[in-house]
Amino acid sequence: MEISTNYSITKDELKNKVILVTGANRGFGRAMTLDLAKAGANIIMLGRDLDSLETTYDEVLDLGYQEPILYPLDLEGATPEHYEQLQKNILDNFGQLDGLIHNASIIGTMMPIEQYDIKLWYSTMQINVNAPFMLTQALIPVLNKSSDARVLFLSSSVGRVAKAYWGAYGVSKFAIEGISKTLSEELEKTNIKVNSIDPGRMRTEMRRTAYPAENADNNPLPDTKSPVIVYLMSKKAKKLNGEQLVLPNV
Repeated sequence: MEISTNYSITKDELKNKVILVTGANRGFGRAMTLDLAKAGANIIMLGRDLDSLETTYDEVLDLGYQEPILYPLDLEGATPEHYEQLQKNILDNFGQLDGLIHNASIIGTMMPIEQYDIKLWYSTMQINVNAPFMLTQALIPVLNKSSDARVLFLSSSVGRVAKAYWGAYGVSKFAIEGISKTLSEELEKTNIKVNSIDPGRMRTEMRRTAYPAENADNNPLPDTKSPVIVYLMSKKAKKLNGEQLVLPNV
C-alpha cells in the first residue's frame, strides 16, 4: 500500500504522546525524531552512539521543541533484562507508551549466503530481528496502557521480494515483515495498531554502503519523507493495521 509523503505537520497534533524511536541518532531516525518533536510528542531516543544521540537531542532543543529522553542502548548486546528495565523506566516516568518505531538496523555485507560470515550473520540478525522482537515483547504491556498506540517496523523492498546477495539484511527484513503481520493479527482487538513500512530510496549512509556507485544526489533526503511518520502516529491513521506500507521515491 503506497502512501503519500506530502503531509503537513500540525503543531501539537501529537502532544502528550510518548513515542520511542530506535536508531534516532542519524539518517531517517534523526529526521523522524525532529518531525515527531515538531508535532509535540515526547520522544525517547534510543541508540548505541551517545555522541550522535546528543547531537540530535541538541537539534530538538535548538528548535524549541519538547526535551527528548536519551536512552543509550547497544541492541546487539541487549538482553531481555535490559528491555525489562526500559519498560520499568517508561512506566515510572510516563505511565504509558503511545508509539514504538523500529528504525535501527545494520546492513551487514553484500555477498552470497554460501560465503556469508557467520559472526556477521548473527550480529545482523540480533540487531535487525531479535532486538525488535525482545523490545516489542517487553513494551506491549506499556503500549496497552495507551488508548491509541502504534508499532511501526521499518522494512525494505528486499524484505518483500527476495534479491540475491542481500544476505542477512534481506532475510532479516523478511522476518520483520512476518513479526509485523503476526503482531497485527494477535493485537487486532486491542488499541495497538501494527504496520511495516518500506521508506524507499533515501540519501543515507546505509544507502551509500549498499549502492556505492550510484549518484546519491538523486536520492531524496530523509527529511522529505519523515513527515509521513507523524501521520502514521496520529489519529488520522488509526484504521491502518497489518499493512505493508511503501513510500514513493520522489
